[in-house]
Amino acid sequence: MAYLIDRRLQGKNKSAGNRERFLRRYKSQIKEAVARAVKGRSITDIEKGEKVSIPVKDINEPTFGHASGGVWEVVRPGNEEYQKGDQLQRPKGGGGGAGKGKASNSEETTEDEFGFELTREEFMQYFFEDLELPNLVKTQLQSITEFKQQRAGFKLSGTTSNIHVLRSLRGALGRRIAVGGGSRARLREAEDELEQLLKTVHEDDHRVLALKEEIRHLRFRINAIPFIDPIDLRYSNRVQVPKPSSQAVMFCVMDVSGSMDQAKKDAAKRFFILLYLFLTRAYEKIEVVFIRHHTQASEVSEDEFFNSRESGGTVVSSALHLLDKIIRERYANTDWNVYVAQASDGDNWDSDSKTCRDLLVNRIMPAVQYFAYVEITEGEPQNLWEEYAGIAETQPNFAMQRIESPADIYPVFRELFKKQTT
Repeated sequence: MAYLIDRRLQGKNKSAGNRERFLRRYKSQIKEAVARAVKGRSITDIEKGEKVSIPVKDINEPTFGHASGGVWEVVRPGNEEYQKGDQLQRPKGGGGGAGKGKASNSEETTEDEFGFELTREEFMQYFFEDLELPNLVKTQLQSITEFKQQRAGFKLSGTTSNIHVLRSLRGALGRRIAVGGGSRARLREAEDELEQLLKTVHEDDHRVLALKEEIRHLRFRINAIPFIDPIDLRYSNRVQVPKPSSQAVMFCVMDVSGSMDQAKKDAAKRFFILLYLFLTRAYEKIEVVFIRHHTQASEVSEDEFFNSRESGGTVVSSALHLLDKIIRERYANTDWNVYVAQASDGDNWDSDSKTCRDLLVNRIMPAVQYFAYVEITEGEPQNLWEEYAGIAETQPNFAMQRIESPADIYPVFRELFKKQTT
């Protein structure tokens, strides 16, 4: 039996084994730190690594300390007060404790935190562990890189079908001009000399015979130059390059009326984050458009989308009108795949909910790749849900789910984006 021993050293200042043990041992504290980081993180920055901190008290190691009993012999440098045999009062409190300094006159004590960097892969691993079916979601987020053939100039060898005729003939013409240029120039001179010489001497003159022989030789050399030579052949060169996936745009549409409190907005943000991660793995280029609405709709930045305190009544059709307008003006061509995620508590005017249904069926659904409606409510489905239910029955690219608590976010996302089977 043979044993293989890997003696390769880790990279400089790295210890993969120790790091894995550390992450495994303090998994719960790291997950809490990741959860805090995600809550304050931008959607478009969610995939980056993170510097996280955990309290020092959580990573304290057990240590040995001296007990307060027993007989001690202590050498105190600079002692001028005590002699051997003197009895001293035992100090109060235990030994081995570490003192805590104060940076101010306040009696409050603080502890430093232990900070370290999580890589992108580690961060995403802890982020997806909150999912009920993490392996399924990770599989969904994988994408296959496609390649396409692209011209990359010419090469000297290849198959017959790849011969570039024009470039080959151009090279052959240049070769013939270069190789036969001197002979052609001398041939013209020799013909002119022969013409002038025949005016003064007989054709049997040795000079005439010599010029005729030279002219014959030059013509032979010129005619001996091949019309095309193997060195003239040029073949089209094609290389495989990653095929840019079609561009995608994701519309995040959120109801910010008075009934949408901060907890519902946080649930919507976590759902939008998952959707963004899904699309970034399917498309090389993706844009995110944020639309918020109450009685009126507006396109806003991400910070304003989640943090603005403006609220009011609810007119959902205002957001759909703006959504349709932006699609027609900026993303109408076939290069864009349009995705829409709408988050609302579903509370809307009955007449306006019917308007929303008409807008979706007649204007928006034909232009989008996928439309996901998420109703965030703890009670019974609202009137907007009832109107949208009819759309889901007839439109295969329309899906809807309800989120009643934060624990429903990941299962809902999985259900909305599970792999479709034929």
